[in-house]
Amino acid sequence: MRSIYILFVALIVLSCEDTKTKKKESQPEQTVIKDTTPPEPPKPKLGTLGNPYIKEQADVIDFFKTYGEENPETKVRLETDFGDIELELYKDTPLHRANFILLVKEGYFDLTQFHRVSPGFVVQWGNSDSYKTSRKRSGIGSYLLPNESKYKHHRGALAAAKYTEQNISNASHPFENYIVQSSRGAYHLDGGHTVFGRVTKGMDVVDKINAVSVDASEWPLKNIYLKAVIVE
Repeated sequence: MRSIYILFVALIVLSCEDTKTKKKESQPEQTVIKDTTPPEPPKPKLGTLGNPYIKEQADVIDFFKTYGEENPETKVRLETDFGDIELELYKDTPLHRANFILLVKEGYFDLTQFHRVSPGFVVQWGNSDSYKTSRKRSGIGSYLLPNESKYKHHRGALAAAKYTEQNISNASHPFENYIVQSSRGAYHLDGGHTVFGRVTKGMDVVDKINAVSVDASEWPLKNIYLKAVIVE
């Protein structure tokens, strides 16, 4: 009788093990589906040496029209040790506005100084005596901006510098800009230079910068660095 009981228990255990095994075997294998979609290739970083934004002068208008549509900001802050200068860029000077926004976003102005201070006239920035500035320029491109003159040089006007020689079209220098500090304005520059914005806050800072000591070439004796920041 005892042997029959042991055999019965053994059969129950085997029966349980077989059931578990069958259940396990009856479960479908989980298939790992791999995403075979190729990843998007990384976008080339523009504005780097050897791959400039602007490769030819003929590209300027189309490039900045497109860039301007994708980057509609119009307010920028220049931060200096003398305080902040807030700028508003005009939408109806689209090439100059887009170019300025590009330089801000590229961090170009952060490598520059107020390199020209003409007492009672203007303060100008966009250059420096560092090789990093010329290197950055090379990475962005060698080009001129077509003249978009339509505003007057009132006090506080933001305008683009230009090359004075062999420039009958009054095209603008893309990297250097100035603010009119004179209380009388600078109306003799109207038409020849493109005004593309104005100071909305911080003319007292402009006045302070305009009062610093300069050398014979109007370069400040003490470097005045700046940082340009997009506000909106």
